[in-house]
Amino acid sequence: AVGPERPQVVSHVQQALSYTVFDCKWVPRSARLLCLGSAARGTGLIQLYELHGARLELLREIEKPKPIKCGTFGATSLQQRYLATGDFDGNLNIWNLEAPEIPVYSVKGHKEIINSIDGVGGLGIGEGAPEIVTGSRDGTVKVWDPRQNNIPVANMEPVQGESKRDCWTVAFGNAYNQEERVVCAGYDNGDIKLFDLKTMSLRWETNIKNGVCSVEFDRKDINMNKLVATSLEGKFHVFDMRTQHPTKGFASVSEKAQKSTIWQVRHLPQNRDIFMTSGGSGSLHLWKYEYPAQRSKKDSEGSEMGVAGSVSLLQNVTLSTQPISSLDWSPDKKGLCVCGAFDQTVRVLIVTKLNKI
Repeated sequence: AVGPERPQVVSHVQQALSYTVFDCKWVPRSARLLCLGSAARGTGLIQLYELHGARLELLREIEKPKPIKCGTFGATSLQQRYLATGDFDGNLNIWNLEAPEIPVYSVKGHKEIINSIDGVGGLGIGEGAPEIVTGSRDGTVKVWDPRQNNIPVANMEPVQGESKRDCWTVAFGNAYNQEERVVCAGYDNGDIKLFDLKTMSLRWETNIKNGVCSVEFDRKDINMNKLVATSLEGKFHVFDMRTQHPTKGFASVSEKAQKSTIWQVRHLPQNRDIFMTSGGSGSLHLWKYEYPAQRSKKDSEGSEMGVAGSVSLLQNVTLSTQPISSLDWSPDKKGLCVCGAFDQTVRVLIVTKLNKI
C-alpha cells in the first residue's frame, strides 16, 4: 500500500478527561464507548460516552471504591452487554451499565492488581462457555465462569519454588468449538506462556527477553492462526500458531517499531491481518501481515515446522506527548477506533482506505 492508497489515521474527536484513563472500550452494537480509570482521590471511574458527529457526550459517570485497570465485554451476550472489570485491589466485577450501583458478579480474584482481562464465549465470539481470564501482579492467571461463584475454573500459578512474575497481559484464543480454548499470558521478564484449557496443561512457552506488555490472537473464534506479542523496548513478535514444532515451537517474525514501549496491540476485527500498535511515545502504528508462500515445511527429521511471514508498516501517526496505553477498534464500524493516553485524553480515530489494502 503506497502513495494515495495508503490508509490515513485521522483524529476525529478529542476529549479531555479529569482523571487517568487506563482502558477504553466500544460498547458493542452502539455509538458508545467507555473510559475506565483512576480519579485523583484514588477511586475508580467508569465513564460512558456517546459519539454524536464530531463530539462526545458524557451520558453517565460511575464512581467505584478502587481504581479500575481493565475491562472487557467478551464474555457477555449482545442482549446484556455487561462489562467485566479488574481493579487495583484484585477484584473482578461484572457490571450492568443500566444499573451499575451493585455488580451482578463480584469476586476477590487476586491478592494484587489485575493488570489485564479478556473474555470469550459471549457476543457470538468463540464457541463454548462464557469465560473471563484475569492476569495479576500476584503472578497468577485465573479463568472465571460468571455462572459459577467465587472459584476460578482454572488457575495457572508458579509451581513450588518458582519465583512469581508480574503478569502484564492475557488473551483467549483457539475457541473454535465447544471443547478447545487456550489462554496466552505475558510476563514482566519476557515469558510468554500458552495454557491449553482443554487439557489443563502448559502447551508452549518462550521468552522474548523483555517485558511482555500486550498479547492478542488475530481472532479468538478460529483455529489458532497468529499471535502478536509486544514488548517493553519497542519490539513486537508475530507468531504463526498453525504449526507447532516439537522442540522449536512456533515460527515468528519480529519488528522494531520504535524506541519506546509498545503498550498495546489490537487486530482489526474485519481483517485479521491488519493490526495497530500503540506506543510510549504517543504514537500509533498500523501494520499488515503478509503470509509466506508456504506456511510450513519439514525439518531434517521430517517434523512439520512453521514458516514466518513478514510485516509491513501501512501508516504511523503521533497523537500525544504521553504514552497511548489503551486501544480498541469498533467491532461494528470498520476503521473506527478509540484510544486513551496518559495525557488524560481519549481520542476517537478514523482509519481510512482499509478496504483498499
